[in-house]
Amino acid sequence: MQSIAQIYFIIFTNIMKRKKRTTIYDIAEKLNITASSVSRALNDSSHVNETTKKLIIKTAAELNYKRNTLASNLRKGQTKTIGVVVPRINQNFFSNVIAGIEETTYQKGYNLIICQSNESHEKEIKCVNTLINQHVDCIVISISVDTYDFKHLQNVLDQGIQLIQFDRVADELETMKVINDNEQASFEAVCHLIEQGYKKIALLEGPQNLDVFRQRKIGYLNALKKYDMPIIDSFIIENAWTKELGAAATRKLLSLPDLPDAIFASTSDFSALGVLEVANDLSINVPAKLGICGYSNEAFTEITSPSITTIDQFSMYMGKTIANLYFQEMENNDTVVIPKIISIKPKLIVRSSTSRV
Repeated sequence: MQSIAQIYFIIFTNIMKRKKRTTIYDIAEKLNITASSVSRALNDSSHVNETTKKLIIKTAAELNYKRNTLASNLRKGQTKTIGVVVPRINQNFFSNVIAGIEETTYQKGYNLIICQSNESHEKEIKCVNTLINQHVDCIVISISVDTYDFKHLQNVLDQGIQLIQFDRVADELETMKVINDNEQASFEAVCHLIEQGYKKIALLEGPQNLDVFRQRKIGYLNALKKYDMPIIDSFIIENAWTKELGAAATRKLLSLPDLPDAIFASTSDFSALGVLEVANDLSINVPAKLGICGYSNEAFTEITSPSITTIDQFSMYMGKTIANLYFQEMENNDTVVIPKIISIKPKLIVRSSTSRV
């Protein structure tokens, strides 16, 4: 049986045997030439004769040399890396935005670093600081529901790093923004419910510290006003932005003396799913007795029973728009970035959960 000392010696020996990463200095030492000559040859410089260049490339392959692209890009003043911070990666909307960004950045030879704040202000700050320390060229962010100040985002700008906000944005910061016309989308959704014969429409709203949810509430109120429908305070439930919170809000609404006959989950389709699950548990017929409309066009909304009416935010297109906006600014070569807001019009997708007429 081996002693503790012997085990430590074996571990130490194995560590020492691990081959360190090959550098241009290792190639230069083996060929007895200067490191600058190796660097020029690997960069296909015309200042190195072809015979020497071929020998250097052959030796580099033998020594398993891998080019340090990060160091090379840093010397050029860029890393060709974009950091993306989203509240939740597992939501269809955010994953599609990331896919749209990646599709465009890949064609330009850029890499992405994806971070998830998990709806936490503290974690969002850590994500942003990590990306700053990674020397990314740009940070793309949709802020968390928990975010209450924006010092960490101002720090991004102070560091000279490009900042693009999307969907959930901080209006206080003058940056480029890619958003949806949330007010109009909500207005159309509630108008649709009214036109389907629903007369008492409840609203599940998100945290009102975020402008995106304030806009959706305004759209809801404007639709009620257009049709001279009463605004019932008890029908408006704040912070119902997850499936669990949506379900809890629905149980609260369905315990009122005066029941709603439709629920607009303006926060997300996950909230709408919580509404549907409660309706099914209570054997409430959807859409005959209760209409349900969500927001974001998550993939599951097509396969629930009944399928859920929702709002498509064109997330893939939004991601491509974000990336193209960055590259357009890069091509302008301007040291001063002019704040720009691009608004994408969402689309109401009518499905079985509200089709009553």
